[in-house]
Amino acid sequence: MFQIEKLIEEVCDGKQLSKETLLALASFDGDLLQQAANRLRERIKGTAFEFCSIINGKSGKCSEDCKYCAQSAHYATDIPCHGLLGREEIVSFGERQEVSGISRFSVVTSGKALTDSEIDALCEIYAEMSHTLSIQCCASHGLLSRAQLQKLKDAGVTRYHNNLETSRRFFPQICTTHTYDEKTATIRHAKEVGLSVCSGGIIGLGESMEDRIDMALELRELGVDSVPINVFQPIPGTPLGHLPILAEEEICQTVALFRFALPRADIRLAGGRGQLADMGRRPFLSGANATITGDMLTTSGFSVTTDKEMLGEIGFTFSVGRNL
Repeated sequence: MFQIEKLIEEVCDGKQLSKETLLALASFDGDLLQQAANRLRERIKGTAFEFCSIINGKSGKCSEDCKYCAQSAHYATDIPCHGLLGREEIVSFGERQEVSGISRFSVVTSGKALTDSEIDALCEIYAEMSHTLSIQCCASHGLLSRAQLQKLKDAGVTRYHNNLETSRRFFPQICTTHTYDEKTATIRHAKEVGLSVCSGGIIGLGESMEDRIDMALELRELGVDSVPINVFQPIPGTPLGHLPILAEEEICQTVALFRFALPRADIRLAGGRGQLADMGRRPFLSGANATITGDMLTTSGFSVTTDKEMLGEIGFTFSVGRNL
């Protein structure tokens, strides 16, 4: 039996938990584990909560075969497709997010990677926003080179997003058109040029809890700052569209384990939160301290106002926004 309070103290003192300890924690009483993860979050991260939002900067017709994704050109899904958005749409979106009190927003584009000309076009927009807005600019543009990431950094982007999606072992079951090593190389390049990194994955793709722990440990080794946990949402027309939705208890257990594995990272509830009861209140009391608010790439989300109301009720604090 774990002495859970002792474990919290050890993690607060800087101990990194082993895979064996995390696997053992996975069999710990669910409610007690979640409560302990929430106490650990309070000890290390306090009550501060971080909101971010995303805009679908380029949608659909993706060359990659990720088996969960509505944007893949390999599958017949009913989603709108469009090319790279222009300056007015992106800047206007950023302005609205800033007024809402969101601290970060990201332009997310489909495809394995953007071209140099697309990167250059976005860098002009990022440079403008970094000078006129206080909101932090994030970017998610696929498997970029070190030189392309340096351009983003020079233009004012502060964080790059690239999800691992799952464990190294399970990844070939999810995608065959790019590799896990390409993903980790992109993350390392982003760190090398001085960008903060946001990287996590999707739970409920058919992976085991061990796979989730392996992903968390890989993220820890990579020094990731923000870890989005997406709850798989089956999409008709994709190869995984038949899979069941995870039970909320398992979602909360996973969030709690990620808090113990990555105690100083922002554990961020991301896509699929709309499937949960009470807007994800229980996972937020299981160690999470951040979220993506508003709509996701191809699915709807919650408003900033309703998120702030719920999160304030359970003790989190955040910026209230401002007027332009």
